[in-house]
Amino acid sequence: MAEHFHLNTPLLESTSMSRRVGTTVYLKMENSQPSGSFKIRGIGHLCQQLARQSKGVVCSSGGNAGMAAAYVARKMGVPATIILPSSSPQMVIQGLQDQGAAVKIVGKVWDDANAEALRLAETEGLTYVPPFDHPLLWQGHASMISEVAASLGPSVKPGAVVVSVGGGGLLCGVIQGLKDVGWADVPIVAMETVGADCFNAAVKEGRIVTLDDITSEAKCLGAKTVCKQAFEYSQCSELTIISELVTDQQALHAVETFLDEERVLVEMACGAALAAVYSGLIRRLQDEGRLPTLLGPLLVIVCGGSSVNMEQLISLKHKLQT
Repeated sequence: MAEHFHLNTPLLESTSMSRRVGTTVYLKMENSQPSGSFKIRGIGHLCQQLARQSKGVVCSSGGNAGMAAAYVARKMGVPATIILPSSSPQMVIQGLQDQGAAVKIVGKVWDDANAEALRLAETEGLTYVPPFDHPLLWQGHASMISEVAASLGPSVKPGAVVVSVGGGGLLCGVIQGLKDVGWADVPIVAMETVGADCFNAAVKEGRIVTLDDITSEAKCLGAKTVCKQAFEYSQCSELTIISELVTDQQALHAVETFLDEERVLVEMACGAALAAVYSGLIRRLQDEGRLPTLLGPLLVIVCGGSSVNMEQLISLKHKLQT
């Protein structure tokens, strides 16, 4: 049995992004995972712990969690059922079927699909694989930070980490990873798009809130409620978590710039994190005194994305032309 399903992904230095920010920018290339995103770390870890004797796994997903669950289930020889909301692109459905998963489309947003996944787990006796809200997932995701620490060596510590937030699973994993390697004091810039901003809304309100709807095109950030652990971290005085928003246009522009400069195509959800650099947000946080003026290396988690291709990119450009 494989020790784990994820790869130790490259940590790349980006000269063009470094020039923009005025400090070295390191990219943790989670887009190069076998399933296309970081999700395989946590989902692989959870499935190894919970699904070895399973008669099948069921996962609700906006795309990436489903791809990871389908990949891991195929490797483990376990049937997978993936429940998607109707907003999922055809290419995601095709990708899941290529991995041998059964696909069901339920509801308009992830929350609807998740209710069906929970029902199936109950009635069919399947192992429920949550996409972001489980300690085993965060434990799995934390491995990316220990890889970064190993790559950078003991003398280098990030000045800040930039991460996209959907339901909060990646954020929780990154925080756990930072604690594991003794970097708990490193500030985290948590990025969302306007219209998929359940974490930012919770931070502003000082309590967990549920969005009425997901209006952003960054569908993979589309949870209406952030996980409780992510919110609790935001209230913790020992941690510095800066919650920021970009528009869909800024996220898309970041995706396009990243494609031009780094020759890598990622989805809008990942573009939210990249936009922190490309839209000048990091510089603004420095000007406002919320990040140090002399900033150590910036670590950007390139979380990836399995629901983007050229056709999808062109269609997003048409949709978001202002």
